[in-house]
Amino acid sequence: MTAAVALSGGIDSLVAARLLKEQNVPVIGIHFVTGYESVKHGYKNSAQPENKPAAIKDADHALKRLARQIDIPLHIIDCRQAFEKQIVEYFIQTYRSGRTPNPCVLCNRVIKFGIALEAAEKLGADFVATGHYARVEKTGRKTRLLKGADKKKDQSYFLAMLAPEQLSKAIFPLGSLDKDRVRQIALKNDLEPVSNQESQDICFIHCQNYADFLETRGKTRFEPGPIVDADGNILGRHKGLHRYTIGQRRGINCPGPAPYYVISIDPENNRLVVGFKNTLYKKYCYINEVNWLIPKPDKPVEVKARIRYRHNEADAVIYPGTGRSAVIRFAEPQAAVTPGQAAVCYQDDTVVAGGWIVNESMPES
Repeated sequence: MTAAVALSGGIDSLVAARLLKEQNVPVIGIHFVTGYESVKHGYKNSAQPENKPAAIKDADHALKRLARQIDIPLHIIDCRQAFEKQIVEYFIQTYRSGRTPNPCVLCNRVIKFGIALEAAEKLGADFVATGHYARVEKTGRKTRLLKGADKKKDQSYFLAMLAPEQLSKAIFPLGSLDKDRVRQIALKNDLEPVSNQESQDICFIHCQNYADFLETRGKTRFEPGPIVDADGNILGRHKGLHRYTIGQRRGINCPGPAPYYVISIDPENNRLVVGFKNTLYKKYCYINEVNWLIPKPDKPVEVKARIRYRHNEADAVIYPGTGRSAVIRFAEPQAAVTPGQAAVCYQDDTVVAGGWIVNESMPES
């Protein structure tokens, strides 16, 4: 069994590789170049097509310093074209449609356990290992995705859209550890990452906020427009819909008897719809592209639902729909259910299903 460790440059993937080596697992290192690598991580070039030789050379130099620490070969995988088309463009188009994207969830499915996994298999690897704080449990042909033991660092949410066949090729060596223990292992073994900074949610945005990034891409003009209440009354002007997301309070700047919050985004009419805090709460949400990690049930299932990464899980019932759709009904209304985000359902520590939120509410029936 040979494992390809996805070396990102940080401490987590470095320790993951070290742990596999200690278990006498044959290990190779892989690193995929996206074209958005940060200078802080040891890269000098933006990896645009005309800079390909220099960009690959920079990545090779920076990551080989890591690979030498654990005595494994390193292979650089050029994912720039796929990353631009399938992750960055998805990010832009989702904002353009008035939804809030979650590129990390998509990247795990399309890049890390898609293109990178395929490349690793061609290099002779049987599995891909990453530094995610999550666990996989394999019994015969069945594979379960479980939360990481460190509840503060659990990253199973970001892996919930992996297909069962992708999970069967995944190894998460840090799944049973907490972050302090990972740091201790790194210190004991003199492991030094390229960067000591924790990885950011959006790896391709450096020194900019999301709105600035979208504006500098130059492909979309985000025009100011009206801010309205649920009845369509004009309350003010917004600065471009890409600067807002469901539940946001800052930046609305409309006087009222109580603070206003974004309750929906209407890109067709370029309107920002706001309301008071009580209007943020929804009892239902509709999800599509549902990825079932248990056999798809033929009846409703009681779950704990998480509607964004930092959301406290809520008691809920998931109702399987036709095809890859489903409805989640919360026991108590939840605030800021946001189209474009991933909704992930759990039973105890096991991921049951994940899907993309397309509507924040469903009619009572």
